[in-house]
Amino acid sequence: MQFPSCQTPEQPLGLYPLVNRAEDAALLFQNGITTLQVRIKDLQGKALRQELAATVRLAETYNARLFINDYWQIAIELGAYGVHLGQEDLHTADAQSLFQAGLRLGVSTHNPSEIETALPLQPSYLAIGPIFGTQSKQLDYPAVGLDNLSHWNRSLPIPVVAIGGIGLEQLGAVVRAGANGVAMIQGLQLHQADGAEHLNTLQTRFAENYQAWSKRPNDETTFR
Repeated sequence: MQFPSCQTPEQPLGLYPLVNRAEDAALLFQNGITTLQVRIKDLQGKALRQELAATVRLAETYNARLFINDYWQIAIELGAYGVHLGQEDLHTADAQSLFQAGLRLGVSTHNPSEIETALPLQPSYLAIGPIFGTQSKQLDYPAVGLDNLSHWNRSLPIPVVAIGGIGLEQLGAVVRAGANGVAMIQGLQLHQADGAEHLNTLQTRFAENYQAWSKRPNDETTFR
């Protein structure tokens, strides 16, 4: 079992926002975002399904890669592009059903032990973090840091999404450490007055640094 790929050298996962409402997804898609995760913790039942369905329809309209966090059965039913699972979800999700449905799979990891646990599933990507300290929630894991991120990007056979404490100032260094995607929550500044301009700056920063990283010698990872 090997889950489908979700990237090519020409089209990395890129800037990877996490949102909890379809209206935020729409705003991001309208401003050029092509990969997104919807993570909803405050809805249940019909309201949850409606919000997820609306986000899936938006992603289809914009031909974007949408990952649903946690709710893997609904992701299958809605025909979502992919699902993202945390470590605790790996024990309850039916990976075979996800694979047979053709969904991509992303898995959260925080340390070497969790990476080793996830690898036998051959997911589409691994999310590794927190790279730095984060303000979005209290974390139980130490920061991974750029050196370890670079190591895993060189060592792993699948793309790595960096997450945790990453904003505009850190983005270039994270991409040049080899991250194929960079997840963001607080760093998006989506609802500020200059939100669209900031989002464009983030995407440009990612693209410039990814291009520089992709042209490096194979044994060299550069970050400053």
